[in-house]
Amino acid sequence: MAPALGTSAHTDTFARDRLPPPEMQPDYLFELPALQFPEQLNCATELLDAHVAQGRGDRVCIQAPGVRWSYATLQDKANRIAHVLVNQMGLVPGNRVLLRAPNNPMLAACWFGVIKAGGIAVGTMPMLRAKELKQIVQKAEVSHALCDARLAAELKLAAPECPSITQMLCFNDAGPDGLEAAMAAQPATFTNVATAADDCCIIAFTSGTTGQPKGTMHFHRDVMAACLCWPPHVLRATPDDIFIGSPPLAFTFGLGGLLLFPMSIGASTVLLERASPPDLIRAVRVFSATVMFTAPTSYRAIAVAHGGGTLRTSLRKCVSAGEALPAATRALWKDATGIELIDGIGATEMLHIFISHDDGDARPGATGKAVPGYVACVVGDDGQPLPPGQIGKLAVKGPTGCRYLADERQRAYVKDGWNLTGDAYLMDADGWFHYQSRTDDMIISAGYNIASPEVEEALLQHPAVAECGVIGVVDAERGQIVKAFVVLRGGHEATDGLVKDLQDFVKQAIAPYKYPRAVEFVAQLPRTETGKLQRFRLRSDATR
Repeated sequence: MAPALGTSAHTDTFARDRLPPPEMQPDYLFELPALQFPEQLNCATELLDAHVAQGRGDRVCIQAPGVRWSYATLQDKANRIAHVLVNQMGLVPGNRVLLRAPNNPMLAACWFGVIKAGGIAVGTMPMLRAKELKQIVQKAEVSHALCDARLAAELKLAAPECPSITQMLCFNDAGPDGLEAAMAAQPATFTNVATAADDCCIIAFTSGTTGQPKGTMHFHRDVMAACLCWPPHVLRATPDDIFIGSPPLAFTFGLGGLLLFPMSIGASTVLLERASPPDLIRAVRVFSATVMFTAPTSYRAIAVAHGGGTLRTSLRKCVSAGEALPAATRALWKDATGIELIDGIGATEMLHIFISHDDGDARPGATGKAVPGYVACVVGDDGQPLPPGQIGKLAVKGPTGCRYLADERQRAYVKDGWNLTGDAYLMDADGWFHYQSRTDDMIISAGYNIASPEVEEALLQHPAVAECGVIGVVDAERGQIVKAFVVLRGGHEATDGLVKDLQDFVKQAIAPYKYPRAVEFVAQLPRTETGKLQRFRLRSDATR
């Protein structure tokens, strides 16, 4: 059961009012000495301001093509943004602020500006369309938005159905009405809101199997706990390291690996708006990066493109997460670079990685052991721990845990104090966890979570589609790809041209990475007597 909450600094009590009741939350563990947090805690103070206060303001904090900011520079910009939010946009503590941009320094400054002002940051993937943005805004009742000017179009399309957003400013905008112009008129110092350690500071969205987004609420103490468990015990980076990677800051994997973790130790990070495998390895060389975060797909693509021999870079630590790491990809990367990939499993619900191994102790096919601060086991359908070697549901406890925003799916994720991640695992006799599969209909492709029903809904809007079913099928490069089984309406022919038309149609309706890379036309779909689609039969047919 969750401990009693402290005195909130939030004037807008939306988030606290919608927390799951204590009995529906997981047990929280704060056994590590580093996890003894004070009642008042603002994570922006710890991650940013403390470095400046302790004389490290001149250290490099954020780099990007053509940009090199110190900790003091980032603090200056974040303080001015906080003033804009409060003085010009009327933000009060507890308001939700939507952030929309590719990975760049101004997005990081906006994140810290929101946190300093006591707001709740709601990150959104750059590729999301108006329909998806509308779902997030409506669920979180977002009141403010800070958006990269280049990505404003979809948000403006969603605006008529999002009356809760009353204030919006665009950045990376040289005009008189942009955020930068507003910042110039504000002071460079700001007194951070004295938030409670258990005040919400992030609502991170993840899609469930229904395609309806789930908002996961994380506190200021959760952000600091994530920085104090996996990074010091497993990653063991230093202040002189230069972080780089591909995951968007809207993903908690990216937020942690590319912003929170480096700043927690006074290191620097490189933020890339484009981080395809060629872009990523090129930037590694340009910035002399030493710690990289990306998905197995990218590691494989970089190694394959290199074409043999030794791939020499400045990298010394490489982290793989976002999807299961194939043993062949691990071996391929080690052969190419001599670096042992650090594998880990995390979840948006848990904020970041909770099972992992380090680069000195890895086993092929194994994710690792529970990270210090967390405990994990494999349970059966009855919720009881299974003996080593048996496949069951992964269950986790730690200083972070699942708190869905006003969502009945909380009951399925938390059972008897454990977080059930939706992953099937087995634990060997030595306590190492071995990934088996997902236990739901989520497709994980190249590190992205894709809900089957959401893709089906998009396809069904096409005039040629009568019925469809969507599943994930195994793919050597991406882990899984989206495959659609389509029943056509009368008068339409199954052609290669129609396949491309359907794919392009989905790309326009929802985020492009969700489109079906494989389409198979069928006469009918397998259904139960009550008409429910039997996806397990589609999966069975796909493996024949």
